[in-house]
Amino acid sequence: MRQPPVFDEIIYEAMRTLDMKYQDIYSSQELASFIIYAHILHMRKEEYKMKRRNMVLAVFAMVSLLVLSGTQSVFAAPIKIGVAGAHTGDLASYGLPTVNAAKLVVKDFNDKGGINGQKVELVIEDDQCKPELATNVAAKLVSSKVVAVIGHICSGATKAALGIYKDSKIVTISPSATNPPLTQSGEYPNFFRTIASDDAQAKLATNFLIKTLKLKKIAVLHDKGDYGKGFAELVKQYAEEDGIQVALFEGISPGAPDYSAVINKISNAKVDGVVWGGYHPEASKLVQQMKDKGMNISFISDDGIKDDTFIEVAGKYSEGVYATGPTDTSTNPLAIKAIADHKKEFGAEPGAFFLNAYGATQALLNAIAKAGSTDYNKIVAALQSEYVDTALGNISFDKRGDIIGFGFSVFQVQNGKYVELK
Repeated sequence: MRQPPVFDEIIYEAMRTLDMKYQDIYSSQELASFIIYAHILHMRKEEYKMKRRNMVLAVFAMVSLLVLSGTQSVFAAPIKIGVAGAHTGDLASYGLPTVNAAKLVVKDFNDKGGINGQKVELVIEDDQCKPELATNVAAKLVSSKVVAVIGHICSGATKAALGIYKDSKIVTISPSATNPPLTQSGEYPNFFRTIASDDAQAKLATNFLIKTLKLKKIAVLHDKGDYGKGFAELVKQYAEEDGIQVALFEGISPGAPDYSAVINKISNAKVDGVVWGGYHPEASKLVQQMKDKGMNISFISDDGIKDDTFIEVAGKYSEGVYATGPTDTSTNPLAIKAIADHKKEFGAEPGAFFLNAYGATQALLNAIAKAGSTDYNKIVAALQSEYVDTALGNISFDKRGDIIGFGFSVFQVQNGKYVELK
């Protein structure tokens, strides 16, 4: 009977190794050597097969265990976080610092292994602070399967996008959208912010112009947007409640090259000061045209101008301007690290709302880690129950989504820089 093929292979290999042919086996000693060597080869082949089979089984068992137990591994999908805001256009100086902040915080988390073994990946989209673009951005981020969004930056754009995120159960944290109804209406349970709302900001501004500046008669202007008009209306309300006369309340069109018509109205109203609700492009034109007309009266605005870009654009006309803005936490150790990391990574000082965005990203990723899940309800619960150390301090969020542990201050441009007034 013919031997199995494997046996033939071993015979041939033994003969090649011993330099033999069948006719070379003359003695029982040579035959014994041949048989012994052939047996050793056979054993080695069987041992190799066994080891290889055992290794395959072991790897298969390990992968099965990882899959069945739900343990995250190097094969796990990343946790996608959207970053939405103005990254181009006139208001890019408000949005780009948020992108940089998110990148730095995510790098810190990923360098430490990510969250529960999963890496974090950013999906960055530009809305130019325009509501009509914000809805498209929101749809893109939903399609990208993000589990949360850092943004948007401007209140109008944020409001336009929030309904889309709410329907998709996506947590959204803004570092800068201050319009009160975003949290106070109860319409957006998915929304949080690391900045106080405009009612707190407007109250601070009103108290400052009454108690510190001693103003009696003011003009209140706004840009007709959700953010600027909302702030202006609140200042008007609080001022009139305290007996201050609002001699002029008017909206202007953003982007106009000249505001001489409204400047003439302010001059004719003979007011002690002007309150502006809106952003820096219009504010810089207003202060320049007012001072060119010889109007040396107080100008106070919101955090929409509390940015170095306003100083750069307005130049010498920015001197003495007041603005409310997020309280300075730059002496916080985590803020010091964040600012130093920004300088090292991007070669420049961070811009507006950088620390708010840094804190927002820290709070969000901490909530996902504490929840042990990307489940919407679990993330919301963690945000509302956990305090976390951030670049803004030790913060949490109330049931409406407003930040706990952080607020606003008044700043003034002095010698070309914003200085916090104590």
